[in-house]
Amino acid sequence: MDGANARAPAGEVLAALDASADHGGFFVLPAGGSGQGWHPVADSYARGFRDQARAVAERHRTSDQRVGVSIAQLGHAARLWSPSLACVLLHGVVLDLSTVHRADEGPGLWLPRAAGWYADRLPDVNAALYGQVMGHLDALAKGLRVRVAPRLLDGNAASALVEAARTLLAAHPGLRDPLTSTVTELLTTGRLAGTGQLTGPDLTFRRRSCCLYYRAPNGTKCADCCLADRGPRPG
Repeated sequence: MDGANARAPAGEVLAALDASADHGGFFVLPAGGSGQGWHPVADSYARGFRDQARAVAERHRTSDQRVGVSIAQLGHAARLWSPSLACVLLHGVVLDLSTVHRADEGPGLWLPRAAGWYADRLPDVNAALYGQVMGHLDALAKGLRVRVAPRLLDGNAASALVEAARTLLAAHPGLRDPLTSTVTELLTTGRLAGTGQLTGPDLTFRRRSCCLYYRAPNGTKCADCCLADRGPRPG
């Protein structure tokens, strides 16, 4: 992304990331320090995200590889969208996710250095936000060895986006208008277009696909699922 003049100082980006982490586990994205125990997430994509999908499938006691892939991708999407949305809405910073690493053991993410851009200096903030997150999810999808419907994965990305926004809304009710505006525009952008729609002022959402969680032995249909009215989300 061409935004050299919009670059934010590392210290400001790091402060935004630290504050984002206060909103819960999916918002945690540490930066700096030792790289021991981490690897470039692109390596995981190239390997089909197999280790994380396998771990998820084992946790949910399912032999259906599609369920493991789908829930792993949904969790990964949440870990990308959550800090990204918090940083741009609360601190005016669009995160640079180009160097994201993943934990060798587990789904956690880490940045070797804190980097980003001032949102108000970019020509299209939502396009920049979309590009940073969906670039990762596109790469993940291309590396998969298990056949999963592309629109299911896009629906997972949309669901993760809206859930991150709902968490921020609960903590910051005054952000309702900018959150609604940002999410509404993102849901009309690129691969997110047509994945679902907001159904209420509290950012309730109905997606047009299913993450397959209900296929796990103890799984159910999620609250935003096209197959059910309500239900818990996978953990």
